[in-house]
Amino acid sequence: MQMVSHPVVIGGGPVGLVLALSLQQAGVPVTVLEGQPAGAMAGDHRALALSYGTRQVLEQLGIWPLLASAVTAIETIHVSQQKGFGRTQLKAHEHDLPALGYVVSYGALMQALDTRIAQSAANIVIQYQAPVTGLEVHASAAEIDYQTEAGAIQRLSTPLAVIADGGRSLASIPGLVRDTKHYGHDALVGLVHTEQAHRNIAYERFTPRGPMALLPNGEHFSLVWTGEQPYIDEIAALDDTAFLQALHEAFGDRAGRFLQVGKRLRFPLKLSKLEQTFSAHCVVIGNAAQTMHPVAGQGFNVGIRDAVALAKNVSATQAHEWGAAHRLAAYHHSRQRDTGRGLQFTDFLVNVFSNDLIGVGLLRGAGLGALSMLPSARRLLVNKMSYGS
Repeated sequence: MQMVSHPVVIGGGPVGLVLALSLQQAGVPVTVLEGQPAGAMAGDHRALALSYGTRQVLEQLGIWPLLASAVTAIETIHVSQQKGFGRTQLKAHEHDLPALGYVVSYGALMQALDTRIAQSAANIVIQYQAPVTGLEVHASAAEIDYQTEAGAIQRLSTPLAVIADGGRSLASIPGLVRDTKHYGHDALVGLVHTEQAHRNIAYERFTPRGPMALLPNGEHFSLVWTGEQPYIDEIAALDDTAFLQALHEAFGDRAGRFLQVGKRLRFPLKLSKLEQTFSAHCVVIGNAAQTMHPVAGQGFNVGIRDAVALAKNVSATQAHEWGAAHRLAAYHHSRQRDTGRGLQFTDFLVNVFSNDLIGVGLLRGAGLGALSMLPSARRLLVNKMSYGS
């Protein structure tokens, strides 16, 4: 068994690598175990919505200059409901921000992170093609089993194991209890070409079937269309022409006609959080710790804030106390408000804006109308979206 005296991060995705770079910037050595080969995600075109707060994190870590040419700014967010009155617009310039957020592909972000890691190799060791096969947490350390590229099983002992792999390894780790709410909804995503240019406007459209979003992405839009699984089954089965017609009927004319759709993907939607974790020597962050509905685009950004908060916690701790129970308790306390309110906010939006109950449409419209007339409420919402709670 190999013993290391520094943190070990399980998962080399964006959250894990932001944590690793943040620790390295603070002078803390770190090892990262990633199950896939180096560069495996470079071609992943899934769209990520980055908050302005996440941009500030990436700037501080020297990642943003490597990424800036690949992002599309969101300067306006237009919110409306189908078959009902009431709408509101959030504008970046009204809040003295260069943008309310940014859209970038997962692959482009990973390439920028990998490049930055290569530039800052000191104190960061990344082992690729090293899937974790088991984890045991003891009184004084965590022991991680992983498979090497040659197929052998190695064991690593660390004072602090950080699970940041989106939850892929959780099923094999005893001691973690997850509370999950299945919405019975799926999200269908893809790139769509529209008659009109996006003008850096993101659209959030609430329908009785479920919320849908169009996010400016390059020259086109990334679509996120959610609804009950049987409904998404019907939509997914349509040919491109019929799909574009159905999309126009649901979304309306604000972007003109829908001309073309790329490859369509879908995934189930749920809200989940860990109810029980280890008191010491192991912590879970990012989507592995909490999974949110994409309606407000908060999940990824909450994960980045997890990484930053944990890095601050570790860097403010003496090395002999890394992973100690009282230090992890302080970390969990620091993140409780942000993650809790993020989960509540997205769940509220889904429950209130995804049904056709009598009278609810009027209340939704009144709420959107009031938001458009109250600058202080819009400012509060923009701050929440940008920086969390």
